[in-house]
Amino acid sequence: MGPLEGVRVVEFAGIGPGPMAAMLLADLGASVVRVDRPEAARAAREGHRPHMSAGRPVVGADLKTEEGAATARRLVAAADVLLEGFRPGVLERCGLGPDACAELNPRLVYARMTGWGQDGPLARTVGHDMNYISLNGALHSVGRRGEAPVPPVNLVGDFGGGTMFVVTGILAALVERQSSGLGQVVDAAMVDGSALLMSMVYEDRARGAWTDERGTNYLDTGAPFYDVYTCADGRHVSVGCLEPRFYAAFLDGLGLAAADLPDQWDRDRWPELRERFAAVLRTRDRDAWAAHFDGTEACVQPVLSMAEAPDHPHVRARGSVVRKGDAVFPGPAPRFGRTPGANTRDPGYPEPDLADVLREWGVAAD
Repeated sequence: MGPLEGVRVVEFAGIGPGPMAAMLLADLGASVVRVDRPEAARAAREGHRPHMSAGRPVVGADLKTEEGAATARRLVAAADVLLEGFRPGVLERCGLGPDACAELNPRLVYARMTGWGQDGPLARTVGHDMNYISLNGALHSVGRRGEAPVPPVNLVGDFGGGTMFVVTGILAALVERQSSGLGQVVDAAMVDGSALLMSMVYEDRARGAWTDERGTNYLDTGAPFYDVYTCADGRHVSVGCLEPRFYAAFLDGLGLAAADLPDQWDRDRWPELRERFAAVLRTRDRDAWAAHFDGTEACVQPVLSMAEAPDHPHVRARGSVVRKGDAVFPGPAPRFGRTPGANTRDPGYPEPDLADVLREWGVAAD
Protein backbone atom coordinates (compact mmCIF):
# COMPACT_ATOMS: atom_id res chain seq x y z
CA MET A 1 0.00 0.00 0.00
CA GLY A 2 1.18 3.52 -0.71
CA PRO A 3 2.35 6.14 1.80
CA LEU A 4 -1.05 7.90 1.62
CA GLU A 5 -3.03 4.84 2.66
CA GLY A 6 -5.95 5.97 4.81
CA VAL A 7 -6.19 9.43 3.23
CA ARG A 8 -9.61 10.02 1.65
CA VAL A 9 -9.94 12.37 -1.31
CA VAL A 10 -13.07 13.71 -3.03
CA GLU A 11 -12.16 14.68 -6.58
CA PHE A 12 -14.56 16.91 -8.48
CA ALA A 13 -14.12 15.91 -12.11
CA GLY A 14 -12.24 18.27 -14.39
CA ILE A 15 -9.70 18.10 -17.18
CA GLY A 16 -5.91 18.02 -17.37
CA PRO A 17 -4.07 18.94 -14.19
CA GLY A 18 -6.89 18.07 -11.77
CA PRO A 19 -7.25 14.43 -12.87
CA MET A 20 -3.45 14.15 -12.96
CA ALA A 21 -3.26 15.32 -9.34
CA ALA A 22 -5.94 12.83 -8.27
CA MET A 23 -4.12 10.11 -10.21
CA LEU A 24 -0.89 10.83 -8.33
CA LEU A 25 -2.68 10.76 -4.98
CA ALA A 26 -4.31 7.45 -5.90
CA ASP A 27 -0.95 6.03 -7.03
CA LEU A 28 0.41 6.99 -3.61
CA GLY A 29 -2.30 4.98 -1.90
CA ALA A 30 -5.01 7.54 -1.18
CA SER A 31 -8.62 6.43 -1.46
CA VAL A 32 -10.03 8.74 -4.15
CA VAL A 33 -13.70 9.04 -5.10
CA ARG A 34 -14.42 11.00 -8.26
CA VAL A 35 -17.62 13.06 -8.42
CA ASP A 36 -18.74 13.56 -12.01
CA ARG A 37 -21.85 14.26 -14.05
CA PRO A 38 -24.31 11.34 -13.98
CA GLU A 39 -23.79 10.57 -17.69
CA ALA A 40 -20.00 10.60 -17.24
CA ALA A 41 -20.33 8.28 -14.24
CA ARG A 42 -22.37 5.84 -16.31
CA ALA A 43 -19.74 5.92 -19.08
CA ALA A 44 -16.99 5.29 -16.50
CA ARG A 45 -18.83 2.27 -15.13
CA GLU A 46 -18.93 0.92 -18.69
CA GLY A 47 -15.16 1.26 -18.91
CA HIS A 48 -14.94 4.50 -20.91
CA ARG A 49 -12.42 6.66 -19.13
CA PRO A 50 -8.94 8.00 -19.92
CA HIS A 51 -5.79 6.78 -18.17
CA MET A 52 -5.60 9.76 -15.84
CA SER A 53 -9.10 9.00 -14.53
CA ALA A 54 -8.65 5.25 -14.13
CA GLY A 55 -8.44 3.39 -10.85
CA ARG A 56 -10.92 5.58 -8.98
CA PRO A 57 -14.61 4.82 -8.38
CA VAL A 58 -17.03 7.42 -9.72
CA VAL A 59 -20.15 8.86 -8.10
CA GLY A 60 -22.63 10.51 -10.46
CA ALA A 61 -24.04 13.77 -9.09
CA ASP A 62 -25.54 16.83 -10.75
CA LEU A 63 -24.22 19.55 -8.46
CA LYS A 64 -26.80 22.01 -9.77
CA THR A 65 -29.51 20.01 -8.02
CA GLU A 66 -30.04 19.73 -4.28
CA GLU A 67 -29.89 15.95 -4.49
CA GLY A 68 -26.52 16.05 -6.25
CA ALA A 69 -25.10 18.66 -3.88
CA ALA A 70 -26.32 16.60 -0.90
CA THR A 71 -24.52 13.54 -2.27
CA ALA A 72 -21.33 15.57 -2.55
CA ARG A 73 -21.72 16.95 0.98
CA ARG A 74 -21.95 13.43 2.43
CA LEU A 75 -18.66 12.54 0.75
CA VAL A 76 -17.01 15.79 1.84
CA ALA A 77 -18.02 15.18 5.44
CA ALA A 78 -16.07 11.90 5.42
CA ALA A 79 -13.04 13.08 3.41
CA ASP A 80 -9.59 14.41 4.27
CA VAL A 81 -9.12 16.29 1.00
CA LEU A 82 -11.39 17.99 -1.51
CA LEU A 83 -9.79 18.58 -4.93
CA GLU A 84 -11.48 20.85 -7.47
CA GLY A 85 -10.47 22.69 -10.63
CA PHE A 86 -13.43 24.91 -11.43
CA ARG A 87 -13.30 28.65 -11.97
CA PRO A 88 -13.65 30.66 -8.73
CA GLY A 89 -17.19 30.75 -7.39
CA VAL A 90 -18.57 27.64 -9.09
CA LEU A 91 -18.65 25.40 -6.01
CA GLU A 92 -19.80 28.30 -3.84
CA ARG A 93 -22.90 28.55 -6.03
CA CYS A 94 -23.50 24.84 -5.42
CA GLY A 95 -23.30 25.32 -1.65
CA LEU A 96 -19.94 23.53 -1.56
CA GLY A 97 -17.53 26.43 -1.06
CA PRO A 98 -14.73 26.34 1.54
CA ASP A 99 -16.79 27.89 4.35
CA ALA A 100 -19.73 25.52 3.90
CA CYS A 101 -17.43 22.50 3.69
CA ALA A 102 -15.45 23.60 6.75
CA GLU A 103 -18.68 23.60 8.74
CA LEU A 104 -19.26 20.00 7.63
CA ASN A 105 -15.66 18.96 8.17
CA PRO A 106 -13.22 21.33 9.96
CA ARG A 107 -10.29 19.01 9.18
CA LEU A 108 -10.86 19.16 5.43
CA VAL A 109 -7.99 20.25 3.16
CA TYR A 110 -9.78 22.16 0.41
CA ALA A 111 -7.50 22.17 -2.67
CA ARG A 112 -8.38 24.56 -5.48
CA MET A 113 -6.49 24.27 -8.77
CA THR A 114 -6.95 26.98 -11.38
CA GLY A 115 -5.00 28.77 -14.05
CA TRP A 116 -5.11 32.28 -12.61
CA GLY A 117 -5.81 31.65 -8.91
CA GLN A 118 -8.72 32.58 -6.66
CA ASP A 119 -8.15 36.35 -6.88
CA GLY A 120 -6.58 38.95 -9.14
CA PRO A 121 -7.89 40.70 -12.28
CA LEU A 122 -7.85 37.51 -14.39
CA ALA A 123 -9.24 35.11 -11.76
CA ARG A 124 -12.48 34.48 -13.65
CA THR A 125 -10.98 34.62 -17.13
CA VAL A 126 -10.84 31.46 -19.23
CA GLY A 127 -7.51 30.15 -20.47
CA HIS A 128 -5.29 27.19 -21.15
CA ASP A 129 -1.72 26.18 -20.35
CA MET A 130 0.02 28.48 -22.82
CA ASN A 131 -2.01 31.47 -21.63
CA TYR A 132 -0.92 30.97 -18.03
CA ILE A 133 2.76 30.68 -18.91
CA SER A 134 2.53 33.73 -21.19
CA LEU A 135 2.51 36.20 -18.29
CA ASN A 136 5.47 35.03 -16.19
CA GLY A 137 8.29 34.77 -18.70
CA ALA A 138 8.11 31.00 -19.13
CA LEU A 139 6.67 30.82 -22.65
CA HIS A 140 8.81 33.74 -23.84
CA SER A 141 11.91 31.77 -22.84
CA VAL A 142 11.21 28.63 -24.89
CA GLY A 143 12.29 28.64 -28.51
CA ARG A 144 15.17 29.21 -30.90
CA ARG A 145 16.88 32.49 -31.63
CA GLY A 146 14.98 34.69 -34.06
CA GLU A 147 11.90 32.47 -33.96
CA ALA A 148 8.56 32.69 -32.13
CA PRO A 149 8.17 31.07 -28.69
CA VAL A 150 7.32 27.36 -28.78
CA PRO A 151 4.59 26.04 -26.44
CA PRO A 152 6.24 23.21 -24.44
CA VAL A 153 3.20 20.93 -24.97
CA ASN A 154 1.21 21.50 -21.74
CA LEU A 155 3.91 20.28 -19.40
CA VAL A 156 4.93 23.61 -17.85
CA GLY A 157 1.57 25.21 -17.03
CA ASP A 158 -0.89 22.36 -16.55
CA PHE A 159 1.26 19.66 -15.06
CA GLY A 160 4.42 21.34 -13.77
CA GLY A 161 2.90 24.58 -12.51
CA GLY A 162 -0.51 23.09 -11.74
CA THR A 163 -0.59 19.42 -10.79
CA MET A 164 2.73 19.30 -8.97
CA PHE A 165 2.03 22.38 -6.89
CA VAL A 166 -1.51 21.43 -5.88
CA VAL A 167 -0.21 18.01 -4.79
CA THR A 168 2.59 19.72 -2.86
CA GLY A 169 0.02 21.99 -1.22
CA ILE A 170 -2.22 19.08 -0.27
CA LEU A 171 0.63 17.13 1.29
CA ALA A 172 1.89 20.19 3.18
CA ALA A 173 -1.62 20.96 4.50
CA LEU A 174 -2.05 17.36 5.65
CA VAL A 175 1.24 17.56 7.55
CA GLU A 176 0.25 20.89 9.16
CA ARG A 177 -3.13 19.43 10.14
CA GLN A 178 -1.35 16.94 12.37
CA SER A 179 -0.42 19.77 14.74
CA SER A 180 -3.36 22.17 14.31
CA GLY A 181 -6.15 19.64 13.85
CA LEU A 182 -7.63 21.90 11.16
CA GLY A 183 -7.82 21.87 7.41
CA GLN A 184 -7.28 24.89 5.18
CA VAL A 185 -7.70 26.13 1.62
CA VAL A 186 -4.89 25.42 -0.85
CA ASP A 187 -4.95 28.00 -3.68
CA ALA A 188 -2.79 26.49 -6.46
CA ALA A 189 -2.57 28.58 -9.63
CA MET A 190 -0.73 27.56 -12.78
CA VAL A 191 0.50 31.11 -13.31
CA ASP A 192 2.13 30.95 -9.85
CA GLY A 193 3.54 27.45 -10.07
CA SER A 194 5.05 27.87 -13.53
CA ALA A 195 6.61 31.17 -12.39
CA LEU A 196 8.24 29.32 -9.51
CA LEU A 197 9.60 26.76 -11.98
CA MET A 198 11.43 29.70 -13.59
CA SER A 199 13.33 30.48 -10.35
CA MET A 200 16.77 29.45 -11.64
CA VAL A 201 16.30 31.35 -14.89
CA TYR A 202 15.24 34.51 -13.04
CA GLU A 203 18.27 34.15 -10.78
CA ASP A 204 20.59 33.74 -13.78
CA ARG A 205 19.06 36.81 -15.40
CA ALA A 206 19.57 38.86 -12.25
CA ARG A 207 23.29 38.03 -12.19
CA GLY A 208 23.78 38.68 -15.89
CA ALA A 209 24.07 35.04 -16.94
CA TRP A 210 20.79 35.01 -18.92
CA THR A 211 19.18 37.37 -21.41
CA ASP A 212 15.59 37.83 -22.51
CA GLU A 213 16.61 37.00 -26.08
CA ARG A 214 15.59 33.35 -26.33
CA GLY A 215 17.89 30.89 -28.02
CA THR A 216 21.02 32.71 -26.87
CA ASN A 217 21.48 31.21 -23.42
CA TYR A 218 23.17 28.09 -22.14
CA LEU A 219 19.98 26.04 -21.57
CA ASP A 220 17.67 27.29 -24.34
CA THR A 221 19.48 25.95 -27.46
CA GLY A 222 21.81 28.95 -27.48
CA ALA A 223 24.82 26.88 -26.41
CA PRO A 224 25.97 24.33 -29.01
CA PHE A 225 26.87 21.90 -26.24
CA TYR A 226 23.27 21.89 -24.90
CA ASP A 227 21.06 21.23 -27.88
CA VAL A 228 19.44 18.64 -30.14
CA TYR A 229 21.21 17.55 -33.34
CA THR A 230 19.99 15.82 -36.50
CA CYS A 231 21.71 12.57 -37.45
CA ALA A 232 22.20 10.90 -40.83
CA ASP A 233 18.82 9.12 -40.66
CA GLY A 234 16.89 12.30 -39.83
CA ARG A 235 16.46 11.29 -36.20
CA HIS A 236 18.04 13.15 -33.32
CA VAL A 237 20.34 13.00 -30.31
CA SER A 238 20.35 15.28 -27.28
CA VAL A 239 23.68 16.75 -26.20
CA GLY A 240 24.01 18.21 -22.69
CA CYS A 241 27.73 18.38 -21.89
CA LEU A 242 27.90 21.56 -19.82
CA GLU A 243 30.72 20.69 -17.43
CA PRO A 244 34.35 20.67 -18.69
CA ARG A 245 34.86 16.95 -18.09
CA PHE A 246 31.68 16.02 -19.92
CA TYR A 247 32.46 18.47 -22.73
CA ALA A 248 35.91 16.90 -23.15
CA ALA A 249 34.31 13.45 -23.40
CA PHE A 250 31.91 14.75 -26.05
CA LEU A 251 34.74 16.22 -28.14
CA ASP A 252 36.67 12.98 -27.81
CA GLY A 253 33.66 11.02 -29.01
CA LEU A 254 33.34 13.27 -32.04
CA GLY A 255 37.04 12.96 -32.81
CA LEU A 256 37.57 16.70 -32.35
CA ALA A 257 40.41 18.41 -30.49
CA ALA A 258 39.70 21.34 -28.20
CA ALA A 259 42.80 23.14 -29.52
CA ASP A 260 41.26 23.24 -33.01
CA LEU A 261 37.95 24.71 -31.82
CA PRO A 262 36.70 27.98 -30.31
CA ASP A 263 36.60 28.08 -26.52
CA GLN A 264 33.53 26.36 -25.08
CA TRP A 265 32.19 29.54 -23.47
CA ASP A 266 33.05 32.03 -26.23
CA ARG A 267 29.47 33.01 -27.01
CA ASP A 268 30.42 35.02 -30.08
CA ARG A 269 31.77 31.86 -31.70
CA TRP A 270 28.98 29.50 -30.64
CA PRO A 271 27.55 29.46 -34.20
CA GLU A 272 30.90 28.26 -35.54
CA LEU A 273 31.12 25.58 -32.86
CA ARG A 274 27.59 24.44 -33.58
CA GLU A 275 28.38 23.99 -37.28
CA ARG A 276 31.36 21.77 -36.44
CA PHE A 277 29.29 19.58 -34.11
CA ALA A 278 26.37 19.37 -36.56
CA ALA A 279 28.61 18.35 -39.43
CA VAL A 280 30.09 15.42 -37.49
CA LEU A 281 26.78 14.26 -36.01
CA ARG A 282 25.21 14.17 -39.50
CA THR A 283 27.65 11.42 -40.50
CA ARG A 284 26.02 8.57 -38.53
CA ASP A 285 22.52 7.35 -37.70
CA ARG A 286 21.00 8.17 -34.33
CA ASP A 287 21.34 4.68 -32.90
CA ALA A 288 24.94 4.43 -34.08
CA TRP A 289 25.77 7.57 -32.12
CA ALA A 290 23.85 6.25 -29.10
CA ALA A 291 25.91 3.08 -29.16
CA HIS A 292 29.12 5.07 -29.75
CA PHE A 293 28.57 7.27 -26.70
CA ASP A 294 27.11 4.54 -24.48
CA GLY A 295 29.11 4.25 -21.26
CA THR A 296 30.87 7.61 -21.72
CA GLU A 297 30.43 10.87 -19.79
CA ALA A 298 29.56 12.87 -22.91
CA CYS A 299 25.88 13.36 -21.91
CA VAL A 300 24.56 12.20 -25.29
CA GLN A 301 21.31 10.24 -25.59
CA PRO A 302 18.97 9.29 -28.45
CA VAL A 303 15.75 11.29 -28.71
CA LEU A 304 13.10 8.57 -28.62
CA SER A 305 9.51 8.82 -29.80
CA MET A 306 6.65 7.80 -27.54
CA ALA A 307 6.37 4.60 -29.60
CA GLU A 308 10.04 3.77 -28.96
CA ALA A 309 10.33 4.84 -25.32
CA PRO A 310 8.90 1.70 -23.60
CA ASP A 311 11.51 -0.49 -25.28
CA HIS A 312 14.61 1.39 -24.13
CA PRO A 313 16.47 -0.87 -21.66
CA HIS A 314 16.64 1.74 -18.89
CA VAL A 315 13.04 2.89 -19.30
CA ARG A 316 11.91 -0.74 -19.36
CA ALA A 317 13.97 -1.67 -16.30
CA ARG A 318 12.58 1.25 -14.30
CA GLY A 319 9.04 0.88 -15.59
CA SER A 320 9.09 4.58 -16.47
CA VAL A 321 6.89 3.85 -19.49
CA VAL A 322 5.16 0.47 -19.66
CA ARG A 323 3.80 -1.45 -22.62
CA LYS A 324 1.16 -4.12 -21.94
CA GLY A 325 -0.45 -5.44 -25.08
CA ASP A 326 -1.90 -2.43 -26.90
CA ALA A 327 -1.70 -0.25 -23.79
CA VAL A 328 1.23 2.12 -23.20
CA PHE A 329 1.28 4.15 -20.00
CA PRO A 330 3.73 5.86 -17.60
CA GLY A 331 4.75 4.18 -14.38
CA PRO A 332 4.31 5.67 -10.90
CA ALA A 333 6.68 8.30 -9.52
CA PRO A 334 8.36 8.79 -7.16
CA ARG A 335 9.29 5.35 -5.81
CA PHE A 336 9.13 4.31 -2.14
CA GLY A 337 11.10 1.67 -0.31
CA ARG A 338 8.48 0.32 2.09
CA THR A 339 5.18 1.62 0.71
CA PRO A 340 5.42 1.43 -3.08
CA GLY A 341 1.88 2.43 -4.00
CA ALA A 342 0.37 1.31 -7.30
CA ASN A 343 0.08 2.11 -10.99
CA THR A 344 -3.58 2.96 -11.39
CA ARG A 345 -3.22 3.20 -15.19
CA ASP A 346 -2.23 -0.46 -15.52
CA PRO A 347 -5.06 -2.41 -17.22
CA GLY A 348 -4.48 -5.08 -14.58
CA TYR A 349 -5.03 -2.69 -11.67
CA PRO A 350 -8.20 -3.80 -9.84
CA GLU A 351 -10.75 -1.01 -10.02
CA PRO A 352 -11.95 -0.29 -6.46
CA ASP A 353 -15.59 -1.17 -5.97
CA LEU A 354 -17.62 1.94 -5.15
CA ALA A 355 -19.78 0.20 -2.56
CA ASP A 356 -16.68 -1.13 -0.76
CA VAL A 357 -15.05 2.30 -0.77
CA LEU A 358 -18.15 4.04 0.54
CA ARG A 359 -18.43 1.43 3.29
CA GLU A 360 -14.85 2.14 4.32
CA TRP A 361 -15.62 5.86 4.36
CA GLY A 362 -18.72 5.27 6.49
CA VAL A 363 -21.03 6.68 3.79
CA ALA A 364 -24.27 4.90 2.93
CA ALA A 365 -24.12 3.48 -0.61
CA ASP A 366 -27.60 4.82 -1.44
